[in-house]
Amino acid sequence: MDIGFSVQLPGRAVYKTGLHNDEALFMKFIAILTAAAALAAPALAQEASLPTDSTIASILVDRIERDQANVGIAVAVIENGQTRFVSHGTLTRDGSAPVTEHTIFEAGSITKLFTNLALAQLVNAGRIDLDAPITRYLPDGFELPQAPGQAITAFDLATHSAGLSGLPPDLLARGTDNPYSGYGAEGLQAWLASYTLPRPIGERFEYNNAGTALLGLAIAHVTGADYAEVITDTILAPLDMGETRLELTGSPLPAAMAQGHNGAREPVANWDFDVFAPAGALLTSSSDLIKFIAAASGQAAPELAPVFDTMLARTRPVSDDTEIGLGWFITTTPGSQIVWHNGMTGGYASFAGFDRRSGKGVVVLTNMAAQQGVNDIGMHILDPAIPLAPQPRLRTAVAIDPALYAGYVGDYVLGLGMVLTVTREGDQLLARLTGQDAFPIFPESETQFFYKVVDAQITFEVQDGEVKSLTLHQNGQAMPALKLQP
Repeated sequence: MDIGFSVQLPGRAVYKTGLHNDEALFMKFIAILTAAAALAAPALAQEASLPTDSTIASILVDRIERDQANVGIAVAVIENGQTRFVSHGTLTRDGSAPVTEHTIFEAGSITKLFTNLALAQLVNAGRIDLDAPITRYLPDGFELPQAPGQAITAFDLATHSAGLSGLPPDLLARGTDNPYSGYGAEGLQAWLASYTLPRPIGERFEYNNAGTALLGLAIAHVTGADYAEVITDTILAPLDMGETRLELTGSPLPAAMAQGHNGAREPVANWDFDVFAPAGALLTSSSDLIKFIAAASGQAAPELAPVFDTMLARTRPVSDDTEIGLGWFITTTPGSQIVWHNGMTGGYASFAGFDRRSGKGVVVLTNMAAQQGVNDIGMHILDPAIPLAPQPRLRTAVAIDPALYAGYVGDYVLGLGMVLTVTREGDQLLARLTGQDAFPIFPESETQFFYKVVDAQITFEVQDGEVKSLTLHQNGQAMPALKLQP
C-alpha cells in the first residue's frame, strides 16, 4: 500500500508512520473494504455517474476544515473520457497558496504501478518471463533466498507473494526522516544474501517494498537503461505526463511542490530514493496522474491497452474480496470491481483507481500523511456505497509540570513478553515497545498522553501518589500494563 515506518502495538495491527508498509496495516484497510462491500447495494441497471464537483468539494472541506484531518487535497475524476478537477486546502498548513490540479505531491507506493507497467511491457515483448527465476534478470552477484525446488519469480515479487518480510535492519535504523535517501543496491544485495524466507514462496500475500525494488533492478538490467529513464521514456512521455518525475537522491524539488505534513499536521522533510525508487519515488499532480488512470481504464492511449491487460491477466488472493495482479489491487463489491493502489510517505498520502466495469476513474493526492490516508475518499467517489471513514480527532498537547515525568519513567509489562518502556529526554517523554524504536508521547492532561506518529494514546494510573500501571488505547481497545517496580 505504501511506504511507511511501522509501530507494532501489542495484540493489534502494525501501524504505518512512514517507512515501510506492513501487511497488518494493509489487511486492516482490506478488512474495512470487505465490511463496506458487504453493505453495498447491488448495482442498478444503469451505472450511476460519479459525484458532482460540489459533492466532492464538500467532502474535502469537511476533511480539512471540520475534521482538521488534512491540509490540502487534490482530486481528479474521469468519466466517459471527460476529466474534472476539484481541490481544496493549501500548500502549507499556515499558508494561503491553494492546492490545484497542478500541485506536485509525493505519490508513494503508487510508483509501484509504474514499475509494474514497465515490467508488463517487457513481458509482452518477451524479454522477461514472469515465471522464471528473477535472478536471471538481476545484475551479477545478486543472491536471493530459495525454497526447495523453487525460486522467486517476477510474478512472486509483483504480487507481494515472494515470502519477503520487512526491510534491511540498517535501513530501518535510519528512522522516519528521509530514510531511503542514498540507500543503494549494495545494502539490499547484502541483506538478501543472508535472508531466510519465513514461509514458502507464493504461500500468501505480504506487502513488501524490497520486492518492488528488485523489479526495478531487473527492469534496468534487462533494458540497459536507468530505471528512471525507462519510466520516463516508456510511460511518462507517451502519456504526456510532463509534470511527473521521480524523486531521486540529490535531485531538486519541483517549484510547484506542496509541503508535506505528518499526522499531526506538522511540516516534515521530503523523501528521496535510490534503489527503492521503484517502490515510492513518484512525484506527480492530479492533472498528470489522471492521465495514467485514463489509460489504465481504457479511456485513453489504446496502444497501451495490451500492457495494462497483462497487469490484470493473472492474480493472487489478498482477502475474500480482493486480489492482486501486477501491482494493481482488485476489490469486488456488489456494485463494482475497483482496481486501485494507494501510497503514503512521511508527509503525503495518495489513492488512484478505476471501476473496471464502467471505466470511471479517480485520483486523490494530499500533502498530509494522515493515519487513514485518503483511501476512503477515493473508494467512496468510485462507489458511494463504500462509506467515508470516521476521522480521529486532532489532539493538542498541553503544558504540564515536567517534574511529573520522573514518576512515569519505567517498564510496563503488556503481556506475551512485550514491554512498553517509558523514558525521558529533557522535557520529553518517549515510549518504546519491545523490538521497536522510541517515539515521543505528548500530554493532554497530567495523566493522559498521545502519540503523534500513530493513532494511539497512553493513560497513566496513579495510586497513592505513585504510578502503578498504564493503559494503552489503540484501535478501539484498551490494553493495561503493570509497572515493574525497581
